[in-house]
Amino acid sequence: MSQITIIELAERLGLSKSTVSRAFRDGNDINPNTKERILKMADELGFSPNMYASNLRANKSNTIAIIIPEFGNKFFSQAIKGIELVARSKNYHTLIYVTDHRVDKEALIIRSLINGRVDGVIMSASGEGHDHSHLQVLKDNNIPIVFFDRTYDDVNTSYVTGNDFEASFAATSHLIENDCKRIAYLVINQNVSIGKVRLAGYRAALKKYQIPFDKNLILDTVNESDGNMEDIKNLYRIQQPDGLFASVERLAISAMRVAKNEGIRIPSELKLICFSCLDIADLLEPALSVVKQPAYEMGKMATEYLCQLIAKPIIFSNQEVTYLESSLIFQKSSKKNH
Repeated sequence: MSQITIIELAERLGLSKSTVSRAFRDGNDINPNTKERILKMADELGFSPNMYASNLRANKSNTIAIIIPEFGNKFFSQAIKGIELVARSKNYHTLIYVTDHRVDKEALIIRSLINGRVDGVIMSASGEGHDHSHLQVLKDNNIPIVFFDRTYDDVNTSYVTGNDFEASFAATSHLIENDCKRIAYLVINQNVSIGKVRLAGYRAALKKYQIPFDKNLILDTVNESDGNMEDIKNLYRIQQPDGLFASVERLAISAMRVAKNEGIRIPSELKLICFSCLDIADLLEPALSVVKQPAYEMGKMATEYLCQLIAKPIIFSNQEVTYLESSLIFQKSSKKNH
């Protein structure tokens, strides 16, 4: 049987097309009893409205694009939960795109979103390159963008991030106060915005405690576990650090595996702290201290900002920065044992 149209549904109900159309929206501009009767008849006849087509006619898609560097990171899965919670509450659908940390892929995704496909974009930057002019196409098409966690210095728009400098300063200080003198900083792409800020917090703590900065203790490694484990193993064998500050949790996990393989005792021989979204961090005590990131809250707040920009695009060019505090979860061991 062919799909019934909204006109045919309206005729069967003895109602106008506009009244039937309102029943499929979440507004309060229709009598509840009338809405119930329409939805019941639609269900009986197998009618499903093409809301995407109607949104296009209204020059709106009611869709938000979420662009992230990767899926294999709990931070982003938690952020997406926050984004979708707010998006659904405001009657937006979401589309998720992954750049694989590549700015060329990011540019292709951005260019695919014009012509009414989405009303706005929430993005965590890929982290590559110095020229991000591909994002200008969004402004040219009046599509607002809000960054979360990772941003670009050359793009002027709102973003939500953690208090990375203060958290890194506190994390490094915690290692120093637990008798670490040679603290290595592990990062994947230190040129990413948060990588730079976290490195600055690490260096500031060293300066406060009058520990000389040693560039040989900075490990800028790869995203893939076999590669970064090899790099961490070589760092430990050559530089002999007594503390490791991992800017992302996967490097902390790799460091723990290296320590196990090399017979390095944590925390008596090597102390470890990292930024993390692990729910089981307390189970790793005393091996791991963490700076817990507010990923879920970042996603929620970024979406709130974006919805404001969609409603009032005139404020698109203004930059609003929000810093959310990370939770410092330091294990309660003694200084001797971490």
